[in-house]
Amino acid sequence: MKETQDYLRDLAEIRSMMERSSKFLSLSGWAGIMAGLYALAGTHIAYWNLDFNPDTVFYSAGESTPGNVVLLGICVLTLAIANAVFVSWQKARKKGESAWNPVSKKMLADMAVPLVTGGGLLLIFLAEGMYGLLIPVTLLFYGLALNSGGRYTFAEIRYMGLVQIFLGLLSMLFIEYSIFIWAAGFGMVHIIYGIYMYFRYEK
Repeated sequence: MKETQDYLRDLAEIRSMMERSSKFLSLSGWAGIMAGLYALAGTHIAYWNLDFNPDTVFYSAGESTPGNVVLLGICVLTLAIANAVFVSWQKARKKGESAWNPVSKKMLADMAVPLVTGGGLLLIFLAEGMYGLLIPVTLLFYGLALNSGGRYTFAEIRYMGLVQIFLGLLSMLFIEYSIFIWAAGFGMVHIIYGIYMYFRYEK
């Protein structure tokens, strides 16, 4: 009986080692929660303070509004990324691992293609005055990036990517509600995901 228990324990350790070598498991639920809160705060500022609420593809906003919204978006993105990197680094350090390893590099490389493509499309839409498509594009290509890079980490990341893609398509159909759909995608979905990940993997 004891030999069987030792055998099962050894198998569990081998499986854990193989999983750590092939998956990036330093993502934190707290990072998702904070990203969601940053997104909700950014949506509030964009809607109430900058009067950004596109209702058509060629949204006729004031000349300074799109620039301010883009700057706000960059600030929200920077805060979310910085927080995710810091929390992931802390989590990896506690486990005696490195957050910057071959697996995390592969994950970022896979995510970079849709993110860079989406960023280029955003610049084109900005130059053409198609401000109403900014929100759908961010949701769509962020979802594609999550779905692409998700194979190197928790399976839930890929599912969240599919949700973001669906919300991106939905916001394309209902541009007049797109800012609220964006708040749901980047805000509430991240918070729900973060809470779920925390209680499943970190609690």
